[in-house]
Amino acid sequence: MSLISDNPATAAPADLVLPDLEAASAAEVVAWALDEFHPGIALACSFQKEEAVLLDLVFEARPDARVFALDTGLLFDQTYDLWKQVEERYSTTIERWQGPTLAEQAARHGDKLWATNPSQCCGIRKVEPLRRGLSTLDAWVTGIRRDQSPARAGAAKVEWDDQFGLVKVNPLADWSDKDVWREIAKRDLPYNPLHDQGYASIGCVPCTRPGEGREGRWAGSDKVECGLHQEDA
Repeated sequence: MSLISDNPATAAPADLVLPDLEAASAAEVVAWALDEFHPGIALACSFQKEEAVLLDLVFEARPDARVFALDTGLLFDQTYDLWKQVEERYSTTIERWQGPTLAEQAARHGDKLWATNPSQCCGIRKVEPLRRGLSTLDAWVTGIRRDQSPARAGAAKVEWDDQFGLVKVNPLADWSDKDVWREIAKRDLPYNPLHDQGYASIGCVPCTRPGEGREGRWAGSDKVECGLHQEDA
């Protein structure tokens, strides 16, 4: 059971009016979001190919933009290496949002919780740290795309996130996989080398395998989302 199911949805403020930016480019959406919400907005970075593009767009629009990553303590070495590379490239420090240590989690819930109850593990290591961090923001930027999974097919470029109670900005919502790779090549951006090893979607070491789309995540189970985007409720 995901921890997020214990939290009621948060309705949008009655006076909130969000613009229709569906025809806008990703750069235009990013620029609008940063102009509107900085410093109360941050990019969620999981160091996948989508974030390679978004990092460049965000820092191009605003060098002092905020970026955070959920450090589960179980990320691939290649991911941690890219983290350092990104900080050096953009002269920034990516905010590290974390849950309890792995030892603390094991003491409370048993060893290797990701194997016995992956949804609870994601809730502890990802969803709850995200909830705490987002509670201090007015908006967040994500790299989700509509073609990644059926659960994401309805994502708008700018929308209200009633799971966490803030504005959610998805500049790449209408992009394809080819669009992302084309932009990475055009801008000569660093990206996670695991993509070259057949990993289309990259998460924690124990729960990620090579595969197309999101089929390599939580392989062998019916789980397809970690709960950050409400599909696990």
